[in-house]
Amino acid sequence: MAERPIEIREKILNTIKKYNLISPNDTVLVAVSGGPDSMCLIDNLLALKDILKIKEIAVVHLNHMIRQEAKSETEYVQEYCKKNEIRCFVKYLDVVKIAEEEKIGTEEAGRKERYKFFDQVAQEINANKIAIAHNLNDNAETVLMHLLRGSGITGLCGIKPDREGKYIRPIIKCERAEIEQYCKDQKLDEKYDKTNLDNKYTRNRIRNELIPYIKKEFNPNIVETLDRLSDLITDEEQYMEKGHVCVNGKKITTLGYKVDTNDKITIDLKKFNLLDSIIKARIIMYTIKKLFKTTKGIEKKHIEDIIKLCGNNIGNKYLTPNKNLKISIQNRKVYFEKV
Repeated sequence: MAERPIEIREKILNTIKKYNLISPNDTVLVAVSGGPDSMCLIDNLLALKDILKIKEIAVVHLNHMIRQEAKSETEYVQEYCKKNEIRCFVKYLDVVKIAEEEKIGTEEAGRKERYKFFDQVAQEINANKIAIAHNLNDNAETVLMHLLRGSGITGLCGIKPDREGKYIRPIIKCERAEIEQYCKDQKLDEKYDKTNLDNKYTRNRIRNELIPYIKKEFNPNIVETLDRLSDLITDEEQYMEKGHVCVNGKKITTLGYKVDTNDKITIDLKKFNLLDSIIKARIIMYTIKKLFKTTKGIEKKHIEDIIKLCGNNIGNKYLTPNKNLKISIQNRKVYFEKV
């Protein structure tokens, strides 16, 4: 029993080293909800602070004001921070009200406000890393969710250990069961969000129904299998992101590919239309990610529509796959623009 904390700690340390998540003298802001994942994360980062030569570890916590028990979760996080003598930044925000005002779902509103608050606090305390407590099961659920939505190859990357060199996920290779066991062994009074049991949300149905069914009927190691798939595709995507998008051995710059500004990229229409569809799709996804640092919300149908738009190259035309992106055909060029 006593060896388990060391085992999971070594796994976390190996993940940090493998993906270069933390460097000496980093200031790390840890997002802590009070649940088992975030409590395991903060507890292990504190234990590894000297080994990793972290300058400071601080905690950020956003109370969404949705559930009655959220107040006790906030108090627990504050007590833990006080006990361990670390700074704790707390904010209460009516997420339901914000969702209604912006006409978006509460999940989307919550995520948007969380990251906004994380960034604000990070800037305030000069934290260069923000640690998020996504785990191995979260990644498997994300891959399946993207697969079911038809998001294409890029969506199968799942949750990356590192995003933009700022948001890090040190427990991304730890399974939920071992995280919960760690909290139990360490007598951490972690809190459970009961909304995770509500199967009206797609992710919860995947977590509570689909994955257990696949484990029972098809593959007991489905979580690890999906993680390996995610890693393979991520390696390929990272190769692409480094500018190695090639056509017949030549980089995409030979296609008249030009980053005009941070908000606009152009491609030579004639050269683009000569490519195979699979290469076109890759270049489209690469371009969108270069503009927005994400391809979230872009599905196979959007890619097909863009390719079709480029194929019908007579006159000035434009397409808006979402409210932030505009693709237009003008003067024999394809324009990808933020709007």
